[in-house]
Amino acid sequence: MTRREGHVAEGFEPVARAFEASFEGRPGMGAALAVLHRGELVVDLHGGSADRHGRTPWTDRTLSVIFSCTKGVLSILVARLVQEGRLDYDAPAIRYWPEFGEAGKSDLTVGDLLAHRAGLSAPRQDLSVDDIVDWDRMVSILARQEPLWAPGTGWAYHAITHGWLGGELVRRVTGRSVGDRFREAVAEPLGVDMWIGLPADRHDRVATMWSGPSLDELTATQQRERGFPGHEWLWRAMTLGGALPPELVGDGVGFNDPRIHSAEIPGAGGIADARALATVWSATVTPTHGVRLLDDATLDIALVPRATGAPVFDAAPPWPRWGAGFQLDSEARRYLSDASFGHDGAGGQVAFADREHEIGFAFLTNQMEADDDRGTRIVDALRECVTR
Repeated sequence: MTRREGHVAEGFEPVARAFEASFEGRPGMGAALAVLHRGELVVDLHGGSADRHGRTPWTDRTLSVIFSCTKGVLSILVARLVQEGRLDYDAPAIRYWPEFGEAGKSDLTVGDLLAHRAGLSAPRQDLSVDDIVDWDRMVSILARQEPLWAPGTGWAYHAITHGWLGGELVRRVTGRSVGDRFREAVAEPLGVDMWIGLPADRHDRVATMWSGPSLDELTATQQRERGFPGHEWLWRAMTLGGALPPELVGDGVGFNDPRIHSAEIPGAGGIADARALATVWSATVTPTHGVRLLDDATLDIALVPRATGAPVFDAAPPWPRWGAGFQLDSEARRYLSDASFGHDGAGGQVAFADREHEIGFAFLTNQMEADDDRGTRIVDALRECVTR
């Protein structure tokens, strides 16, 4: 069994055992886990390899791409603006971003935009890396694009595009890029190592992400099924028409590419350590490092379910549930309780807060799998600790 390092508070030992068990049969895996309870760090663990081959150990300074966990963080930024009275979930998005109204999108609300109901889950045109690292180009493309379905009438997961849509709202309202806004409003007040757009002097700390057997099998199946109705759009939602590999990572490409690390891609490109990510989520539900990011009244509005049931493009159940960008507890993504909210990420990343138990949680790993229960088993162990 991979040796884990870090500390665990008394009463949370089952969580540590579940974390250790996640390494079984995965010799190249690296991972980190952090849990805050009532604002205090009670689990802070790491272990394994940051480079797949065991040459670089995963340490307490290792950073990791958090993939779609970034959407949850973006949703926190938007909720803060709602809390401040600067954004309204029920207002049309064009109130803040007039150009977005092209091609039949003028009635779409901010809340529906965040809840994957914009009809822009995938680009109609093929994109390149040069395109996706250019913020102005990407938001212009999405503003002009004809939706894939009538906006607001159904949902489909906006795997990467979600970040530019929500992030442009943040930029229009604050006058700051989403990365700068996150740094100023969240990262610096909390004192955490997390970025949307990584500084050049942090690149050597980032773990190498790699696709495991179940993810390789899934992408091969998706490649074969691209001709089925709707499946091309699912494929393009992840690859953006060629800008990203279907697994999202490869040798120096996708989310292992330093250019993408440096860019602000808030649909999937956030970079953090687990301690930082768990701290951010903790601060949404309880004072943490002296900071409370969201008040209860704002959470009550932000967590109203806005997208449930079957998506526009055929997918087998169980299906997730979405609030205003937040992933809610569901059969598809079981968190700690029905008072939990957060966002998971490609390959096994899990991050959330729980209002009832005042928990902030983050599990990050560089061995990306599709058929994966590592994070779920750790959450199950945590539930035993806080409910007994």
